[in-house]
Amino acid sequence: MNSQIIKDSRLAEEYLRVEHPSGLTMLLYPMKGFSTAYAMFSTKYGSIDTCFQRGEDADFVKVPEGIAHYLEHKMFESEEGDAFEKYAQTGASANAFTSFDKTCYLFACTDRFQESLEILLDCVTHPYFTKETVEKEQGIIGQEIRMYEDDPGWRVMFNLLQSLYQNNSVKVDIAGSIESIAQIDDELLYRCYHTFYNLHNMVLTIAGNFDPQQVIESADKILKPAEPFCVQRKTEEEPAQVCRKRFVQHLPVAVPMFYIGFKGPNEGERQNFCNMLMDEMILDIVTGETTELYKQLYNDGLINGGIIGETMPGRDYLCSMISGESRDPDQVYERICAEFERVKQEGINQKTFEQVKKSTYGRYLGLFSKPESLASAMNNCYFAGLDVYELVEMVASTTKEQLEQRLKRDFCTEYSSLSIVMA
Repeated sequence: MNSQIIKDSRLAEEYLRVEHPSGLTMLLYPMKGFSTAYAMFSTKYGSIDTCFQRGEDADFVKVPEGIAHYLEHKMFESEEGDAFEKYAQTGASANAFTSFDKTCYLFACTDRFQESLEILLDCVTHPYFTKETVEKEQGIIGQEIRMYEDDPGWRVMFNLLQSLYQNNSVKVDIAGSIESIAQIDDELLYRCYHTFYNLHNMVLTIAGNFDPQQVIESADKILKPAEPFCVQRKTEEEPAQVCRKRFVQHLPVAVPMFYIGFKGPNEGERQNFCNMLMDEMILDIVTGETTELYKQLYNDGLINGGIIGETMPGRDYLCSMISGESRDPDQVYERICAEFERVKQEGINQKTFEQVKKSTYGRYLGLFSKPESLASAMNNCYFAGLDVYELVEMVASTTKEQLEQRLKRDFCTEYSSLSIVMA
């Protein structure tokens, strides 16, 4: 077993990185003075992984959309019963989620940590599917899909992704469709499980009140050595141009909802994640609540409350989004695009840059005071090929000139779209 203490002189903090003999990487961050422990066991496998080739496959295999999410639903079942019932006995709060490029299983607890950890490790490494239970799940997931189809907040965001992207699978709903999940059976689930739930393709991140030695003991007890991970994922070539500039869907909402998106160039997973930090700062500089643009939009009655800026990086995609409510989304879109162009021409105000950089630094520093946020950040960084301390270092070293270059490259109004949901 190979273990290494990772230290950061700026924060005067450290954590333990363990390369377990099973093939699993474990990032263990004990936090003194905390009562809660938060654990995430994740695989680099998400909704976009629908076409892949294993070492023994003659060609790429295409599987139904939504299968990663379907698999997540089924992983809590075993011949002995439901994992949630076991967590109820230890008092842990457990959950799971599937994103575009990963699936995560997690729990939080204040007591009986090792017991809860062993439930987590056991349920994720011991799949149990039958034809009958898989068919039964179709009805449950079908209801979930229909629910999201009627959710204005969900639809306005996915309509934007479908507007920005022509070929990339990020435009496809994470849960799939009623038609795609009807193609899923137990054999397909096992195929995907044995392909991607390989310990070399996974990470365990834990932060808070726990003993690292207990984690190692539990891993030694439950985890068996995994075969080498040998999978090639197929991705589609994505043009710079957006699919459509504007899309409107009619749903019962009191005030129209909007999502504005800027499609950034794909520079690979690690660089996309690094670029996210700069793009987040740019969103704050141009559209944040302290900007003149925000005040004008609010005073002119064009926004209902706040607008939210967020950047979404991934394995082969990067986009920045601005969302909110407005009685005239087209006017908001026009004003925001005009402001991006103005800042490109005039440059970023030095005082605004310093304020945003300071607030961004504080936000990322805050990750280290919350076990849940820290475990999640370590998880995201690991899959992107980064160390969690690099987040703070990158923000601290960002210059105004770097942001101005990113602004011209990543926020091109030509490669932007507007999504609206209105009554």
